[in-house]
Amino acid sequence: MSSPVQMKEKEDHVKMHKEANQLFDAGKYKEAREIFLKTAELYHKAQNYFDSSTMLYRAGEAAFAIKDYADAVESFLKSAELSFQKGFDRFGVSALEYAKDAYNALGKKDNAEELENKIKEMKKKLEESF
Repeated sequence: MSSPVQMKEKEDHVKMHKEANQLFDAGKYKEAREIFLKTAELYHKAQNYFDSSTMLYRAGEAAFAIKDYADAVESFLKSAELSFQKGFDRFGVSALEYAKDAYNALGKKDNAEELENKIKEMKKKLEESF
């Protein structure tokens, strides 16, 4: 059984963030994806919403890399949702664009078109805010 110190060390979101990036860079996408998802939860619990949305995005990239497009869509949409809730609109648009690519890879053209419309709407909104 792990001691409380070991448990806390295992759940150090900064170390996990780095580890996941290293795994991703080494091409170990499945392992990276799992850690990105866990790290996203930890960041969210710590109310660090930007890094949480980033980790969801990175989990989507890892899933996309292993052609697990359904999981990629899920991660990108969660990243986008959190980003829009917290005012990280440009980041949210980027996540939607990647989700659209995953829908296209799945052959779900209707879903991809729906996201394309949302992306255009959000980009227009962003342009109007300047």
